[in-house]
Amino acid sequence: MALERACLLALSPFSLFEPLKWLALDGVRIMRILGIDPGLQLTGYGCVDLRPRSHEPALIEAGVLRLKPKASLAFRLAQLKDDLDALLEELKPQVLVVEKLFSHYRHARTAIIMGHARGVVLLAGQARGLRIEELAPTEIKRAVTGNGHASKNHVQRAVMKQCGLRQLPDPPDVADAIAIALCAARRLA
Repeated sequence: MALERACLLALSPFSLFEPLKWLALDGVRIMRILGIDPGLQLTGYGCVDLRPRSHEPALIEAGVLRLKPKASLAFRLAQLKDDLDALLEELKPQVLVVEKLFSHYRHARTAIIMGHARGVVLLAGQARGLRIEELAPTEIKRAVTGNGHASKNHVQRAVMKQCGLRQLPDPPDVADAIAIALCAARRLA
């Protein structure tokens, strides 16, 4: 399967509670953190670098993995795994971060289906020996907007401002993934 990825940013070619492993790029130590917002049609990702003694992470790349919406669930999960493997190989993060699963009783079926995609993300990270962290949605929103119940648009605007982007990260899955990575990086700083 060919990797179908819409990359929104490529600014540079180049965990939370355990001892950190730092990656050396061009003689500079960094921690690379990949935030993932899993989905069965679009999976957002945001990759940030954190340097020692730095309080603010730098956005390296963000985008979406596009899955075939009319394909079977099994096919989309396999496609997601293949695309994630390629992304992990390219970006080489030390930490993989996803939201903790949240479910409202009115949307239980959605949570179950989305749990499949989230499971694939966790499996891909574990298979590579990455440090995996899970953050609550309210913690992520609070970290980037100051409000744990912020709207998707509020998260998009906050991410745009904090990362110095010229336009809103779109679709919102990208902003969510960047927010996940930013929140994790700030916990590490």
